[in-house]
Amino acid sequence: MRRGFLLSLVLVLLSGLVPFTGTAAAAPAVCPDAVAPPPPVDTSEEPPPGVAAPAPLPVPETAVGGARMGECGVVTPTGSANALDTTAASWVLQDLDTGEVLAAKNPHARERPASLIKTLLALVVLREMTPDQVIVATAEDADQECTCVGLVAGGRYTVDLLLHGLLMHSGNDVAHAFATALGGVPVAVRKMNALAAELGATDTRAATPSGLDGPGMSASAYDMSLIFNYAMKQPEFATSILTRAVQIPDQPGKPAFSIVNDNKLLGTYPGFLGGKTGFTDDARHTYVGGAEQGGRRIAVVMMRAENRPTPVVNQAKALLDYGFALMKTDASPVGQLVSPQQAAEATGSGSSGVDGVSNANAAGQDPFGVTGWILTVVVALIIVAGFVIGHYRKKGQQAAHR
Repeated sequence: MRRGFLLSLVLVLLSGLVPFTGTAAAAPAVCPDAVAPPPPVDTSEEPPPGVAAPAPLPVPETAVGGARMGECGVVTPTGSANALDTTAASWVLQDLDTGEVLAAKNPHARERPASLIKTLLALVVLREMTPDQVIVATAEDADQECTCVGLVAGGRYTVDLLLHGLLMHSGNDVAHAFATALGGVPVAVRKMNALAAELGATDTRAATPSGLDGPGMSASAYDMSLIFNYAMKQPEFATSILTRAVQIPDQPGKPAFSIVNDNKLLGTYPGFLGGKTGFTDDARHTYVGGAEQGGRRIAVVMMRAENRPTPVVNQAKALLDYGFALMKTDASPVGQLVSPQQAAEATGSGSSGVDGVSNANAAGQDPFGVTGWILTVVVALIIVAGFVIGHYRKKGQQAAHR
């Protein structure tokens, strides 16, 4: 009788736990573009004949930057006013000094970065070249699909001057000249992707040095925020994007001329620190820009945005305004950009979060996992039940021998 009761009790407990395990292990809703960008609208991403298209990048099991970075839609601090709606498929607002994510929208959606990827190229250049190093442009450098600065074959340009042309005027000819100097386009792209991996940008794969669409091109608002945060710590980068205009000296067959910064918030938005714009038919409009007000520095990244009904630059301005308003309320952040050191500690099953703590721990979750604990409890119950049943069976046998 007692044995039957105990067995029934164990079965009831197990029957109650099994559905719970299934619920806990259920896959979360898949956010838009979680694995790869939307299909291209043209043939620019078709690989060469006989070459297979790259497979999408692996998706980390845990959202990089904290649990809320895995949410879909607009992500705002609890109790705060909702952010303004924009045309962007995804965006991220960050504190440039702490790396805290103030608010976001589908932050890990995989989109095409367009010319925002030039930020990553600039970082590779700053690592491997000196500002006064001279680069001689080739005919192929000068013959790129524009936007272009206007390099001429045989022209001699310093790295510092070209860096300004790359970031201020988004020169595709400059991007190619840098790639040539780095060992050729394939080598430069590999170096860009190695740096992205080092920084913990798990959604990012450059296919071209300029941001022109190519097979496997991918990034996210979170990743571009991470890369921009790191770039703003490099004085040469921060100076270049804040420059209003520079003069390109005369070259064989071409007189000197000036280029101006194409970021329309520079000089019009209070405390603007500079940024980068981008556009391709597949990527649509992309944007990154930062500003400082009241001793606080923030930045916004927007991906796959449209210029209508409101220009993207005005949408970026509204998001910056929203970010500064959030800062005044001391609202809790919704995520954290991982540092390069934390990224180095990341594994294929997830990435490190703030202060070297895993994202699961940062979100207050047990790293052992809900399912792991449930299975442990189930096994423990079975063992206990076995001991109890064995105990009563032994007593019954002893009583039968009396």
